[in-house]
Amino acid sequence: MSAVSASPIPGVEEIDAVRALQRTLYRAAKADPGRRFHALYDKVYRRDVLQRAWELVRRNGGAAGIDQITLKQVEEYGVARLLDELAEDLTAGRYRALPSRRAYIPKPGSMERRPLSIPAVRDRIVQAAMKIVIEPVFEADFLPCSFGFRPKRAAHDALQVLLDETFRGRRWVVETDIASCFEAIPHDKLMQAVEERVCDRNLLKLLRACLRAGVMEEGAVRRKSTGTPQGGVVSPVLANVYLHWLDRQWLTQRHGALVRYADDLVVICNSQEQAERALRRLTELLAGLGLEPKAAKTRIVHLVDGGEGFDFLGFHHRLVRARGRRGARRVIFLARWPSRQAMQHARDRLREITDRRRLLVPQEQVIRKVNAFVRGWAGYFRYGNSANAFDKLSHHMIDRVGHFIAKKYRHGRRYGWHLFRASPSRLGLYNLDGIVVAPRPNRPWRAPVERRR
Repeated sequence: MSAVSASPIPGVEEIDAVRALQRTLYRAAKADPGRRFHALYDKVYRRDVLQRAWELVRRNGGAAGIDQITLKQVEEYGVARLLDELAEDLTAGRYRALPSRRAYIPKPGSMERRPLSIPAVRDRIVQAAMKIVIEPVFEADFLPCSFGFRPKRAAHDALQVLLDETFRGRRWVVETDIASCFEAIPHDKLMQAVEERVCDRNLLKLLRACLRAGVMEEGAVRRKSTGTPQGGVVSPVLANVYLHWLDRQWLTQRHGALVRYADDLVVICNSQEQAERALRRLTELLAGLGLEPKAAKTRIVHLVDGGEGFDFLGFHHRLVRARGRRGARRVIFLARWPSRQAMQHARDRLREITDRRRLLVPQEQVIRKVNAFVRGWAGYFRYGNSANAFDKLSHHMIDRVGHFIAKKYRHGRRYGWHLFRASPSRLGLYNLDGIVVAPRPNRPWRAPVERRR
C-alpha cells in the first residue's frame, strides 16, 4: 500500500492528486508557450476534481440559485450522489447550465449597487471544476503586473509595487478602473483568447454554455453576447484571460509601471507627459477590447509632500515625510491607510450588527459577530500606516457595543462604557492596539514568521 493511499486524513489523496494535475498542466504550459491543450474536458469530470470543486464551493458558501437548492440541501441529498450525477451528465454530454439568479448588492461607500449573478450550486461545482483545470494553463502566461484573483498573489503584493515604484522616484499616478468590466467582456473575443491555449472542443462547448446560460431577473431570462457573470466561480479567471492581452501590450511599451488588480488599474509614471501618454494609450487598448475606463474614477495625480493622494484597493495613498528628530534628514515615502469609503463601510457594518432591532439577540452572540467582522477588516488593513484609523474604529466599536448593551438592559448610555472599563477582558471585544505593520519600500510585506504559518 502506498504512503498516499494509507493517509489517515480523509480526502488528502484526492487533494494531492488534484494538485499534482495542476502542477503538471502548469509545467507543460510554461515549457511550451505556444502549446494548445486538447485533452482537458475529461479532467473536469474526474471524480477527485469534482470533489475538490465541491469543497471550494462549500467553503465559499453563498445563496441558492434559481432552483432554490441550498448547500445544506445538497448535503442532505448526498454530496457523493450529486457529484456522481454530475460526472455522468458531463461524460454523456447531458449537462445543461441553469440561468443565474440576479441580485444586487450595495457598493461600500457608494449609492450604486453591484449586479451579482448567483449560479445554482450544481453549476458552481462544474465552474469550480473548470477553474481547477484551466487556471494552471493560463497562470503560466499571466504577467507580474496582474494581481487579482490569482493563486499565491494578494492585494498587498500590488500595494507593495506602488510603494517600491514611488520610492524610486516615480511620482505621477494614473488611476482608473474598467467600467462594468465583468458585464462588458464580449463572448466572441473572450473565446478567442481562451482558444489561444485551449483547443478541446468539449471544454470550449461547456464554457460557451456557461456564458450563454444568462441570468433570471424579475421572472425573465436574459441572455446577452457579453459578460462573464460577476458571481460565477470561473468568471475571475476568464476576466484575467481576457485582460491578459492588455498586460502583454503594455509590457512592450514605455508608459510607466502598470499595476492591475482585476478591473482596477494604476499606472506609476516618471512625469506628467508620460502619465498623459499612458492614459491615452490605456484608453486605446481598452477600446480595442470593447471596454472603456470609468470616467468618474479616472484621473492623473501628482504625488508631492502635502499634496493630494489616491485610493486603490481600499487604501488611501499619499506621499508623506517620515517623522524624525529636528534637523535630521526625513525620508519621503508613500503612506497608506484605510480610505474614507473603507472606514464608512466599517462603521456602517458595526451599526448594522449592533442595531436596536437586534436587542433580543444574546449579548455574547452580538460581540462574536462584531469580533468576526473587525478581525477580518483589521487583518487586511493592518498592513499600512493605519494606527490612527484603527484608534478611531476601536472607539466606534466600543461606543456601538456599549450603547447596544445599555439599550438592551434599559440603562443610560454611560452604562455600557462603565461595563467595558470594569471588564478585564474588555467585554471580549477584539483589541486593535499594536497590530499595525508599517510597510517598508523594497521589503516583503509578509513577515518571515507569518510566511512559515
